[in-house]
Amino acid sequence: MNADEPATAEAGVDAYAQAGVSQNDADRAVAKLVAALATAELGRPSRQVDLGGHYAAVIRLDETTGIALSTDGVGTKLLVAEQLGRYDTVGIDCIAMNVNDIICVGAEPLAMLDYLAVDRADPDQCEQIGLGLARGAELAGIEVPGGELAQIGDLVNGFDIAGACFGTVALDRIIDGSRVAAGDVVIGLPSSGLHSNGYTLARSALDGLDLEDDRLGRPLGEILLEPTEIYVRAIRDLIESEVPVYGLAHITSGGLDNLLRLKSDVTYRITDPLPPQPIFELIAERASVPDGEMYEVFNMGCGFCCVVPEASEGDALAALRRHYPGAATIGSVSAGGRRVVRGG
Repeated sequence: MNADEPATAEAGVDAYAQAGVSQNDADRAVAKLVAALATAELGRPSRQVDLGGHYAAVIRLDETTGIALSTDGVGTKLLVAEQLGRYDTVGIDCIAMNVNDIICVGAEPLAMLDYLAVDRADPDQCEQIGLGLARGAELAGIEVPGGELAQIGDLVNGFDIAGACFGTVALDRIIDGSRVAAGDVVIGLPSSGLHSNGYTLARSALDGLDLEDDRLGRPLGEILLEPTEIYVRAIRDLIESEVPVYGLAHITSGGLDNLLRLKSDVTYRITDPLPPQPIFELIAERASVPDGEMYEVFNMGCGFCCVVPEASEGDALAALRRHYPGAATIGSVSAGGRRVVRGG
């Protein structure tokens, strides 16, 4: 790809849309939903901190403390779990997708409530899901004090799981990306694989392959169920260090374009991306997905990004590599443009 070509190439949505997911439709739908919510008359001043569409919302609790809130689910990765009859990892995914968003504003995640919708209650299935939630809670250092089990067979064929997470953040220590400036560096943390995004395209691309196929060195089903990485401890350690942290981005659907959710009008130049796992190459090959779209849909081996000043690059890498030896500087920030550019 040309060094000056934006990562968000207009032609880069075809395969995902053909598989059944239109990101453009989703963007328009969210915009309509947000506009409708804005019509609510509260009868009091809003307590919401304006973060401009960041990863988590923050509500002012008092003059010094904010409550960070996020909600997310696991998506069609659950269909792979159903195919394999294995449900002990999707709870980890549910925790991860929520806490990884909470930490992007500099908050400490504290607890999550889960919502499990099923066609019928299966005690063994629920136990496995619960074990995954417990493991995810351990990895994130949070509690799951409650939740909801809904038997709605008229609506659900199988099951769905989502969560709502909250944490706390000092209002004067919110990380929203507004301090990101030219000269800063972007550090990437390795993903564990597909995480919990792009599975509609992944499943379409891999349709017809046996989930026991081990051409990538492990059974395909095992690779597809690899839990989403939980970055809480690494990021909290970085925040609590002496390193100034200007921006944090959870790389989910939309890939590295998620950096644009940070509140700064800059260009992110990704010159040394982390190596993607072989599963991404297999998807691209089988569905003839161009490189640009792969980077638009998937994390491509990079699950989280940190933006720090160049002078603190070494200290940041040292702190992060204690958790992720594969952490590396993947690019830099230049003035203007509000875009992500891949290439030299």
